[in-house]
Amino acid sequence: MRILVLTQILPFPPDAGPRVKTWHVLRHLAEAGHELVLATFLRPEEHEYLPAVQAICREVHAIPLTRSRIADGWHWIKSNLRGRPFLIERDDKREMRALVDQLLAGGEIDAVHVDQLTMGQFVTHWMRPPAMAGPDNLAMRHPGRPLIVFDAHNAVWMILNRMRRTSSLLVRPMLALETHRVKHYEGMLVAGSDFTLVVSKRDQGFLEEANRVWRGRRASATGEAEDRIRVIPIAVDTEELKPVPRRSGSKNILTLGTLHYPPNADGVRWFMTEVFPLILARVPEASMTVIGKNPPVELGRIAAGLNGRVTIEGYVADLAPYLSAAAVLVVPVRVGGGMRVRILEAFARAMPTVTTSVGLEGIEAQPGEHVLVADTADLFANHVITLLQDEVSQASLAVNGRWLAEARYERHRVLAGLDHIYGTNGRPRS
Repeated sequence: MRILVLTQILPFPPDAGPRVKTWHVLRHLAEAGHELVLATFLRPEEHEYLPAVQAICREVHAIPLTRSRIADGWHWIKSNLRGRPFLIERDDKREMRALVDQLLAGGEIDAVHVDQLTMGQFVTHWMRPPAMAGPDNLAMRHPGRPLIVFDAHNAVWMILNRMRRTSSLLVRPMLALETHRVKHYEGMLVAGSDFTLVVSKRDQGFLEEANRVWRGRRASATGEAEDRIRVIPIAVDTEELKPVPRRSGSKNILTLGTLHYPPNADGVRWFMTEVFPLILARVPEASMTVIGKNPPVELGRIAAGLNGRVTIEGYVADLAPYLSAAAVLVVPVRVGGGMRVRILEAFARAMPTVTTSVGLEGIEAQPGEHVLVADTADLFANHVITLLQDEVSQASLAVNGRWLAEARYERHRVLAGLDHIYGTNGRPRS
């Protein structure tokens, strides 16, 4: 099949959750014999990575994208004037609309793989009428219309809904409004797509709810669109990600994740202010390393008050030295959805990990066997202290986590679910 893939961000390098997921999807579709045409937004710092994507795609079309707070303010105003989600308004670019229409107008595209919420707006007029049947195979799609696959990753409306709990009173009304709009928009995309992909059963349920709300049905109602929501977990490359040899006796705690993403920043802030001081009280030699792109200034101020025990590195290209120097990885996320790629990659690298119930959502890991889980500052601190002081417990989690990554989340095993939608051994068009 000739598949048009729409991405909001260049899916390389695979150094953040969305990029990891999308990169493995692209690799799998290319290896299955499909011909890929990528249309993506491109930030200035991403130009150097274009050749890696061009190596697996037949065509790559990149639309330049820059952002600013001033522009975001204008997009918020337009969002309220038009009644559309801010996230949709922000990424609504005429150049992308024209490009997608041009690529689809020729009739040479068999399917469109819409990667994440904001890219769905560029194919809404190509979507199936909600009453159309035919979810099970390509032959049942409307003549002349490509197969539309909405790869939602997760239910964005639920992430926004959860963010309200940890946001200031001033921000909560805006988040409530955006949650309402995104929920309806996601429901519309589910109804109009031939298939919707999510990474967990929980997100499947959240998008089923969004679909019911969009249709104006009660919570107990079902719709045929819900039969077309498929769960395909995030995958990891266990051949590439090998166990990391860790330094014995280390008292270093590592956390990593893109820090301009509010849920990640919120979790690190909570750990630094509520959990880490409890750890220092019992393990004074403990240290913490924070890795992540665009760390908020606030984290630097908090670190300054912790007597030099916290180092904020920002973005690093090579994680291996930091993983080797750490005794434990912490993923203190309190708000989010989908799956945490960094936990799966930690399992693949045999890193002992402590996270929250939210952090573990969507991952088939057993607390105490593959990972330690805590939702309060006291218990989280106790788990970290246990690992800092007990290398046998570290080793047990490391071995079990690696086994789980290989058995459940290896990319070839997980992404075979795509073959039920697109098929395998496709031949490029001549």
